[in-house]
Amino acid sequence: MDKIATIGLDIAKQVFQVHGADAQGATLFNRKLRRAEVPAFFEKLPPCIVAMEACASSHYWAREISALGHQVKILPAQYVKPFVMRGKTDATDAAAITEAMKRSDIRSVPVKTAAQQAATMTLRTRTFFVRQRANAINALRGFMAEFGLVANRGITNVGKLVAALPERGDARIPPVARLVLDEILAEIETLRVRIQQIDDQIATHAKQDEDHRRLTAIPGVGALTASAIQAHVPDPGSFKSARHFSAWLGLTPKQNSSGEKSRSGRISRMGNGELRSLLYIGAMGVLSAARRFGTRSAWLRRLMDRRPLRVVAVALANKTARVVWALLVKGGTYHAPAELAGN
Repeated sequence: MDKIATIGLDIAKQVFQVHGADAQGATLFNRKLRRAEVPAFFEKLPPCIVAMEACASSHYWAREISALGHQVKILPAQYVKPFVMRGKTDATDAAAITEAMKRSDIRSVPVKTAAQQAATMTLRTRTFFVRQRANAINALRGFMAEFGLVANRGITNVGKLVAALPERGDARIPPVARLVLDEILAEIETLRVRIQQIDDQIATHAKQDEDHRRLTAIPGVGALTASAIQAHVPDPGSFKSARHFSAWLGLTPKQNSSGEKSRSGRISRMGNGELRSLLYIGAMGVLSAARRFGTRSAWLRRLMDRRPLRVVAVALANKTARVVWALLVKGGTYHAPAELAGN
């Protein structure tokens, strides 16, 4: 095994596949390993390059294998798939990972620390609770509508929906139905408290972090968006330019070009959907304020006059992403352009 140069590791829950190759790319072995055998296997190997596909547990295994003296690369799964020769098996997947790692133009995913993964988990847990609360509110609204009790849509009108409920014992709502509605109300309140606790935790961190304060100075970037950027982008310097960063977020148009004809389509929507969504929502907030109170940004005014609102929001989110990259990579603080002064 002293000739091993690269290893492709296909990660699973219990059974892993390892493909070893020498410096010329010739296959030396392609075997299975039980989960408990993986640490001991890499501990016996001389230092080599180990590649794996990005997935939920890839960062954990990258840290564990790096601690044993190996160089670890995490590759995006969509870039590995074209190298699968034929069929879908663990052996062909591991071999494809070995082939993909040889391509210098495939950028690897930075390995996250445990703290960075914890920050990401916090944000995803909040998203999970928000989705559950929305489901509970929709269920409450639907059930109450069956008894003729309605209120305007939106999270801000939940109080009005609750106020529309008659007192217990009212003949309009059977006791069994009232019991179910009370359970849903209790679930909504529990989720509200959980979301508030996470928001308080994010706010506490924001007061202590300098980068967080600089990010929130950008219009359309709030505490939640700034926390998501820090969690999902641990190394913004890995992107060559601001356009590379916005392309990773899926905010740049798809290209369909041939010869001297260049055609741009809709945004790609590739990359990190959570960050893209937060930047888009922040841009919609900026546009809402601009429509109500006006804006001194000539660029934004021209765009709002000739393009639909949602298209303008995507363009503004793209611009905000570029500002975020420049601020994190080049340092400094955000200052509104002269034409925006006074807003």
